[in-house]
Amino acid sequence: MRTEGFFDWLGQALGSVIRFIIDVFSGVLGGIGDAVHDFLQGMARAIGMDDSYISFVVLVVGLILLYAAVRAFMRRSIVGGVIWLVLGLMVMSWLIR
Repeated sequence: MRTEGFFDWLGQALGSVIRFIIDVFSGVLGGIGDAVHDFLQGMARAIGMDDSYISFVVLVVGLILLYAAVRAFMRRSIVGGVIWLVLGLMVMSWLIR
């Protein structure tokens, strides 16, 4: 025999509210995850590289090296700028399929 009372109703109401909050967060975070995945996949397709995490790490390293080349050229360090530029372009060339 089951008796339903105030605390049973309160527990169900609180559980429903918690479940709703979890579903909302799940939907929002799932949407953000899908958006990030689609963005990275589109960027990888546009560049012509694989869409693996290693490829994106190599891309970031290459961009950092190119940034160092630009900074060296702005300091009027031609030799250093050329070295950073060659290194950056060499790393970026590994990405192209």
